[in-house]
Amino acid sequence: MKQTVSAWSLSSWLVATALAMPVVALAWFAWVPESHSWLHLKETVLADYISHSLWLSVGVALGTFLIGVSTAWLTTMYRFPFSRFFQWALLLPMAMPAYIIAFTYTGMLDPAGPLQFHLRELMGWEYGSYWFPSVTHVGGAITMLSLVLYPYVYLLSRASFLEQSLCVLDVGRTLGLGPFQRFFRIALPLARPGIVAGVSIAVMETLADYGTVKYFGISTFTTGIFRTWFGLDDPAGAARLSGLLLGFVFIALTIERYSRSRQRFHHTSQRHQALTAKPLRGLPATLAAIACALPLLLGFIIPISQLGLWAAESWHSIDAHFLTLSWNSLWVAATAAVVATALAAILVYGLRLHPQWPQRLAVRSAGLGYAIPGTVIAVGVMIPAGQFDHWLNQHWPTAIGAAPGLVLSGTFIALIFAYCLRFMAVSLQALESGMGRIKPNIDEAANSLGARRWRILQALHLPMLRGSLLTALLLVFVDVLKELPATLVMRPFDFNTLAVRAFELASDERLAEAALPSVAIVLTGLLPVLLLSRSIARSRHGADGKPLHTTQNATPIPTELDRL
Repeated sequence: MKQTVSAWSLSSWLVATALAMPVVALAWFAWVPESHSWLHLKETVLADYISHSLWLSVGVALGTFLIGVSTAWLTTMYRFPFSRFFQWALLLPMAMPAYIIAFTYTGMLDPAGPLQFHLRELMGWEYGSYWFPSVTHVGGAITMLSLVLYPYVYLLSRASFLEQSLCVLDVGRTLGLGPFQRFFRIALPLARPGIVAGVSIAVMETLADYGTVKYFGISTFTTGIFRTWFGLDDPAGAARLSGLLLGFVFIALTIERYSRSRQRFHHTSQRHQALTAKPLRGLPATLAAIACALPLLLGFIIPISQLGLWAAESWHSIDAHFLTLSWNSLWVAATAAVVATALAAILVYGLRLHPQWPQRLAVRSAGLGYAIPGTVIAVGVMIPAGQFDHWLNQHWPTAIGAAPGLVLSGTFIALIFAYCLRFMAVSLQALESGMGRIKPNIDEAANSLGARRWRILQALHLPMLRGSLLTALLLVFVDVLKELPATLVMRPFDFNTLAVRAFELASDERLAEAALPSVAIVLTGLLPVLLLSRSIARSRHGADGKPLHTTQNATPIPTELDRL
């Protein structure tokens, strides 16, 4: 028995160590002597990378806070026309990748786009005789990112508001506080940890974005890493930029962790009375409906409608090449989902057998990849992969007589590994939640019957984790399907996916052709959003404080906060 237990522990540590290698490689390369290209970067564009990244982070933090918190409060505390619809529909922009909404709005607002064309037809204007706003600047990027990232703040803010007791707000009412005072002085401070967590996630996603800023021509860390790697052929410089970007990400992550560690809120009584929504009528109801409809309209309905129109115009472009792109995307996403879920199962089961701090440290470190941008992960994987291939091709001919060529660099092995590192936290959280619902006495009973650890996992745990395994597979599958920067850097030669092709076509201003792969990505991304909405509906509380629906057999859908 001891050998089996130590084998599980060793397997967990091997997985965690392998997933930590890219970060170690970045740290090691960052200490090599400074090159001429790095000195050139410091003197010319590094300040732009830092300033633009900071402006984007601050702007998106403010935008997602305003949209997410306001809509969460309205849908939680009040009833107005379509309020129940907005409760789940406000999550739909989560399915819209930022780079897709960016080129969609650019095409719509372009001088040759449908909006300006119809305005000129209607008003009799000529091109150049009127002023029209542009979105291809830092403010436009902040708007695009805020429209697709606010659901993270909305989701966690609404969860925090739903957990608050009505007794606390009633005390504020008896003290003469009005609705706005109760919100700002009671509800908002109580929900602060969830709000800060949601904003931190939005900021980290902003720092990780490549497609939007590249399409808008904004110099940030992610675009700088690409230029340094491919344009200047300087892996060490790319590693230094990746290290700086990683520092920004971990600052945001540290703020979020600190916020949660400072949480010291308790129920005012043992009997929890859930919030009761107050009906609105007249002008307040109309304003509340408009406030919830605008982000949904701008973040999902308008862009998906325009994409649908473009896709209808270019449906004839569905050919063998498009089917090949779809197949490439599906099989690489499915492979990454299976591998990541299998590795997560090893880590989670090892943690169940050995819940001590070394095993917990291994699991937590393996799940940190979700906080690392895809560009940084790509650089971190490519550097050791290139070094290994170089060493292998130097020493292999001596023994065999022929060089093996590229074994890791530019291969599917490295690509799948990068996906697993990036999205391991997704499958980890789903499986940890499912494993936590399996009582320890089941293992004890199986042990008393002489069953070995592997047999217990195979015959008991895996069948009971079927829902969690399917959830992990689906979430990783969709995340890989939408991933752009890691795929751009690490894809094998002559291999394309829907995400890469949509970005390439949009960059060439072939927006109608880019609509087909974009629609496919968005519709696939709706699957986890609908699962998440279903999970929220099952976990909502009624007026008596009890769940409206049982959740014993429901598969928990991990939030972005849980993944971190």
